[in-house]
Amino acid sequence: MITRQLNFKTLQRVRKPRLTTSTSSSKFHSLKDEHHLFDEIPQPDAAAVNRSMLNYMHRNLSATALEIFSKQIQLCSSPRNIDEVTLTLAVKACQGDPKPGCQIHGFALSSGFISYVTVSNSLMSMYTKAGRFDSTLCIFDGMCYTDIVSWNTILSGFRTSEGALSFALRMHSNGIGLDPVTYCTVLAFCAEYEDFLFGLQLHSLILKSGLGREVFVGNALISMYSRWRRLIEARNVFDEMRNKDVVSWNAILSGYSQEGNHGLEAVLLFIEMVREGMKLDHVSFTSAVSACGHEKNLKLGRQIHGLTVKSGYESHVSVGNVLISTYSKSDVNEDAGLVFQLMNNRNVISWTTMISMDEENAISLFNEMRLDGVYPNDVTFVGLIHAISTRKLMEEGLMIHGFCTKTGFLSKHNVCNSFITMYAKFESMDDSVKVFEELDFREIISWNALISGYAQNRLCQDALKTFLSAIMESTPNNYTFGSVLSAIGDAHDISLKYGQRCHSFLIKLGSVTDPITAGALLDMYAKRGSICESQRVFSETPHRTQFAWTAIISAYAGHGDYDSVIELFYQMDKEGVRPDSITFLSVLSACSRKGSVEMGRHFFESMVRDYQIEPSPQHYACMVDMLGRAGKLEEAEELTSQMSGQPSFSLLQSLLGACTIHGNVEMAERVADALMRMEPTESGSYVLLSNLYAEKGDWEMVAKIRKQMRDRGVRKEVGFSWLDNGDADGSLYLHGFSSGDTSHRQSEEISRMAKCIGLEMKFLRENMAEIDSLRQDSEDTFSSASW
Repeated sequence: MITRQLNFKTLQRVRKPRLTTSTSSSKFHSLKDEHHLFDEIPQPDAAAVNRSMLNYMHRNLSATALEIFSKQIQLCSSPRNIDEVTLTLAVKACQGDPKPGCQIHGFALSSGFISYVTVSNSLMSMYTKAGRFDSTLCIFDGMCYTDIVSWNTILSGFRTSEGALSFALRMHSNGIGLDPVTYCTVLAFCAEYEDFLFGLQLHSLILKSGLGREVFVGNALISMYSRWRRLIEARNVFDEMRNKDVVSWNAILSGYSQEGNHGLEAVLLFIEMVREGMKLDHVSFTSAVSACGHEKNLKLGRQIHGLTVKSGYESHVSVGNVLISTYSKSDVNEDAGLVFQLMNNRNVISWTTMISMDEENAISLFNEMRLDGVYPNDVTFVGLIHAISTRKLMEEGLMIHGFCTKTGFLSKHNVCNSFITMYAKFESMDDSVKVFEELDFREIISWNALISGYAQNRLCQDALKTFLSAIMESTPNNYTFGSVLSAIGDAHDISLKYGQRCHSFLIKLGSVTDPITAGALLDMYAKRGSICESQRVFSETPHRTQFAWTAIISAYAGHGDYDSVIELFYQMDKEGVRPDSITFLSVLSACSRKGSVEMGRHFFESMVRDYQIEPSPQHYACMVDMLGRAGKLEEAEELTSQMSGQPSFSLLQSLLGACTIHGNVEMAERVADALMRMEPTESGSYVLLSNLYAEKGDWEMVAKIRKQMRDRGVRKEVGFSWLDNGDADGSLYLHGFSSGDTSHRQSEEISRMAKCIGLEMKFLRENMAEIDSLRQDSEDTFSSASW
């Protein structure tokens, strides 16, 4: 019985949605006539009210339905024109808006309609949609009688898997019969791998209850297994389903496409889906195109693109985004740009993908994005900062840093990590450290960025110190070891013992066979002279990547072992690993040191012809060095003229060194002049030319070169050597020294020992000479006697 009436002015103020221009005039007149007919009923009963409200709600005119409900509340003198269905419809018409919903809740309490399960269920659903789950729980706890809808409504309101799964257990223990909606809801919460066993138990219950044939239950199981990357189980569920809808196909298709190594399965499944005559939607196309991107199958990707155009989905934003990504992965940036230009609606993913792809125009694209009213996210800034770093745009980098500071994006760790890397590439490690120190929490990725920055800037001791601090606060990963091993390999003043300690650490972690760490280890050992250790690491690596092969070939090339380099190169090719430009650089270097000109020419031509690798300045420098060593100076000089750009400094230095060896003064003067224009303060060019004049006896030119060096302030760099003193003082850093250096605290003892060793060497040399003389006299005497 209705005991009081509520003030429903709020319901009356709900603005009616305007009819769009697409609404036909006949439809408008039918709605108007229906409304007049309803108003002419003197005392409409509940069925008539419900029917009228339902008609308006079906036409997406929920505000009008609420207006009818409000009018009946204000005008009624008896409860015959309102029942529990009327209240249920009114709550549904609120569409999750708690303001009118709370008033209807109050009316339900005062009128007694709250005792109806359908009314309570609709109110719980409304509060759940409004994000007021505490109100939902209050209604549920006060219900005298509940049905499965009540339990499912509560279940759907949880935001964490822990709460949802606990509630599902409570349902099962209370004897509540779980229905398909329950299973679908709970399966959706089984996202974490810790919930794997719970999901398997649910699957068993589904099979026992006979609900496995329900299409949407099967779809939920496929999605669950796909989230766990258990694609075999997901495919088994899919294959066992008697009836499949487009969601079923999309669920398994998305599972395959999200895993980069299952692109072929996704493509084959999509083809099967088309043959089955399934109606494709944007999810189908997105997954299929994404799989083509993983497989880098541009031809099939274009065909699916054509199918999206025929199906009318080419304008869908998610399809457009994945097409841009696929064309970008296939290095067809022009087509990616065309897709972007033809998109009617572009979201933040569209713009971010383009910014990451088109580094040259990243700044202008970012400005266009802001003009388009699309707000960037943290991934946008990661791509933008990477583009700025690559192009060394320091001024723009500082501007973006300021923008991120003002907009609060520095709270995102991936953005801060990008700035650390950016400043490192700008050779401004002080700024990198400043960004790092301002982090509220330092994850291992942040430490890696700083260590890598130090290593790239040849600040090897700082890289090592940072690594030692990192392992005290965080758990290092393979990239951490990759960076610090690179620093140790490049350092002349750090003991090899640090590299050996990292090696031991990796063995304990079980990461020594990882491609990243294995490659870094063998490269480090090779650079520090331990070629045997490099070979041992390589031999123990089960999966030898291109990087590993290149590292071991470079190691042997650095040690001048021509035969091992050639043997490893052919073995690499035999195992189907494609060499890259760095591999060929190492092979050419080995040919140069060996003096094998014909083999060097063969590999240079093969690199261009068979592997389509464009020669870099470093490749030309190797060829010039090889020809120069062999005395083919004219051919070497001619090769420099074939380069697309200007010859590099190292190339001309190699040519000048060859001129010095073979005494070609005329060519040496031309090359030295070019070198001095490029680097006026570099001493090497002056020294080489001066040595050549000295060998020719042209002391006047020697004096002239030395005068040029004095006038230009050129000083010959002092040569340094490093000594590992066996960790006698507790330090693992090496001691660096030069000729006549007395900085070491034991320099007097070292000098006395060096003098002693020198005298001993002199004594041995004189004794060996005397022994050789005696041996020669004995042989001569023996020969005379025989004669």
